[in-house]
Amino acid sequence: MKKLMVMLVISGLIMSCNNKKSENKITTPIDTTSSIVEETRSIVPESESLGEAKIYEGVLPCADCSGIQTVLKIYQGDGTMESHKFELTSTYQGKEPGNVFVQKGNFNTEKGVGKDQNGTIYVLNYDKPEGEQIFYGLTSAEPNKIFLLDKERQIIKSKLNYTLTLKN
Repeated sequence: MKKLMVMLVISGLIMSCNNKKSENKITTPIDTTSSIVEETRSIVPESESLGEAKIYEGVLPCADCSGIQTVLKIYQGDGTMESHKFELTSTYQGKEPGNVFVQKGNFNTEKGVGKDQNGTIYVLNYDKPEGEQIFYGLTSAEPNKIFLLDKERQIIKSKLNYTLTLKN
């Protein structure tokens, strides 16, 4: 009888160790950010918080697609460095859907583009590591065009078009 009782206890312990707990996994993601963003927009409209934007548009060259449709929005804000914001939207043409990339961040300005001392360099993501910074240059000779610059902050000399045109 004792042997039977011991066997029952041992088999009960073994069976209880093998009991899998059911996990409830959420298969549908919950998007809480959109409601937060909408609430924030209703409190402070983006146009009021960032000020008026200069919008530059164009198609930049692409190595493995037909071009990169680019829209650069530069917000001056209230003139302080903290209020200098940008939004850069890049759409890779001729690629499958979903090849749209939006970068938002801070920018700083520097004087002089190449030999043009009155030009302005826009350093996008100035507050991030150098590898993440993007440079655009505005010359006094062509104030309605902004040039994508290389990492040395120089206008890219090429037969390809690396300029965006002011739209507003």
